[in-house]
Amino acid sequence: MDLEFLQRLAVAITTQFGESSEVVVHDISGDDTEHTIAVIENGHVSHRHAGGGASRVVLEAIQRKNDPTLTDELGYLTKTRDGRVLKSSTVYLRDDTGKIEGVLSINYDITELLMAERAIASVLHHNEEPIIPERIPQNVNDLLDDLIEQSVALVGKPVAMMNKDDKIKAIQFLYQSGAFLVTKSGDKVSKYFGISKYTLYSYIDAKKD
Repeated sequence: MDLEFLQRLAVAITTQFGESSEVVVHDISGDDTEHTIAVIENGHVSHRHAGGGASRVVLEAIQRKNDPTLTDELGYLTKTRDGRVLKSSTVYLRDDTGKIEGVLSINYDITELLMAERAIASVLHHNEEPIIPERIPQNVNDLLDDLIEQSVALVGKPVAMMNKDDKIKAIQFLYQSGAFLVTKSGDKVSKYFGISKYTLYSYIDAKKD
């Protein structure tokens, strides 16, 4: 992965599209989820910096480095911690063998455009079901919290009301999302779902076949 070229590309894109655009390059040639950001331009957009950690799509890329079916994600919505909405695209960077070694992400802040769109829609009485964007985490601990929240939403009931099958479903989601690549995630997930580490691993293995 040519970081010097990717740095120049990031500068070119952000210069072309201005202060509302951000380009991030994650180096995932190793398995460190906490320091994947190798290049970032206009980091003020998502409040991140070089040396920062993985996002959801980066975690998935680490989990599926050798999966040739993992395709680029283009034109989806994300949001920052302070509520700004971004239109995002992710391109997977592969080496000569096809293994993913990096992730290039482009984010564009469309918050003000959405506000204008809503104002026009209200005048035209045009209502559509809102799309809920995915939050961009500031660090891997935030990312793990988000994934746990998504697993609970997937099951559709609070942990206190979950049975064994519900917990297996939630933990399988976390496994498939790469949550257990995060350091000490097993301890946090076990505590959250009120199960032992042994039970956690049995739930992870429960439906692999």
